[in-house]
Amino acid sequence: MEILNHPGHGVDWIGYAYAALVASGGVTGYVKAGSVPSLAAGLLCGGLAGLGAYQQSTDPKNIWLSLAASGTLTVLMRMRYYNSRKFMPAGLTAGASLLMVGKLGLQMIEKPL
Repeated sequence: MEILNHPGHGVDWIGYAYAALVASGGVTGYVKAGSVPSLAAGLLCGGLAGLGAYQQSTDPKNIWLSLAASGTLTVLMRMRYYNSRKFMPAGLTAGASLLMVGKLGLQMIEKPL
């Protein structure tokens, strides 16, 4: 996991990128379809993921908010993808969320909490 969280580079860039992806998905849903629920959910979940990335940047062992946000989105967006069979946005978000859960899992294995 040294590649993902380089010693000396305390910023969780992957976490921030994930948060931006989630938030931008909500904004895109609003712009394309006028969906206020998409906007609210995207900004809320993206904000929580961003806060989780900030927490990890200050303390690499503080993964719980990031894990909760990405784990919840993995389940919810996977169900949405299963029902809609549309890759955008549900499949992309589910996949990115699953990768984020995997990253956090590897961190837990490498540096037990």
